[in-house]
Amino acid sequence: MKSIQPFLMFQGEQAEAAMTFYASLFPDTEVTDIQRYGPGAAGKEGSVLRATLSIAGQSVMCIDSPVKHAFTFTPAFSFFIECSSEDELDRLLAALSEGGATLMPRGNYGFSRQFAWVNDRFGVSWQLNLA
Repeated sequence: MKSIQPFLMFQGEQAEAAMTFYASLFPDTEVTDIQRYGPGAAGKEGSVLRATLSIAGQSVMCIDSPVKHAFTFTPAFSFFIECSSEDELDRLLAALSEGGATLMPRGNYGFSRQFAWVNDRFGVSWQLNLA
């Protein structure tokens, strides 16, 4: 086996916008590789054929699917973020929930003194934790 990494399949040419958004929120985040569909390819020219995003050292593969699927992201897969302060949790919660959905509002759930779970505007699920 060569590697294992999370894989995010976006529909509607949203991969690049999502990666740019995540890079604006998380320090040490960058798109480390991006390949685009060319003329006559299966996907819309210029959209993301395959990209690698590095978020705090975690490599995540992203694509724009040229096929419209009957499914999308589910909270059964989420990114779990250990926040270093309440300010950081508040900042990420506000940004990630804007245009998305709150699955668990910020609160003390016993397992964490402050925790929130949201889907962002792209449908990707994020758990924000302040232990």
